[in-house]
Amino acid sequence: MILMPAPHIRFATYDDEDALGRLDRAAWSTLHAVTPRPRPPYEPFYSERFGPRDHLVAELDGAVVGYIKLGFPTPLPCNAHVRQIQGLVVSDAARGAGVGRALLGAVREEARRQGARRLTLRVLGHNTPARKLYESEGFVVEGILPEEFLLDGGYVDDVLMGRSL
Repeated sequence: MILMPAPHIRFATYDDEDALGRLDRAAWSTLHAVTPRPRPPYEPFYSERFGPRDHLVAELDGAVVGYIKLGFPTPLPCNAHVRQIQGLVVSDAARGAGVGRALLGAVREEARRQGARRLTLRVLGHNTPARKLYESEGFVVEGILPEEFLLDGGYVDDVLMGRSL
């Protein structure tokens, strides 16, 4: 049995923007995306709302192979104790190497460091691999919005998951 090296997790930098944009476009799929496939000219990866400080990056052998985006679910002060995972992407080449699990562990620690008490996310109902990963990391289904999205001619549930920190 060959052991894969553990991914190195760090905060994103402005220098990561091109690599993260390429990774995001390469991983696009209706399994997890509700927006149309990106087409050139591509929008910048970072925005006014989300910059490097909101992303943790996974590297294997010095190459960016994944990221996770952490944000606030709402701008309301009464909701400031909750953080929400608003994106998780792992390159096809790095799947099965523990990258997603490492990113989830790191984002859980970062949310705690920021003073959060809860961590939430939304996942498409038909994304079974992601749902299994989240469940294995302590997330539970807290709500389902039935047939919330019409993707590729079929209606898909939006599943709300969360966990205490």
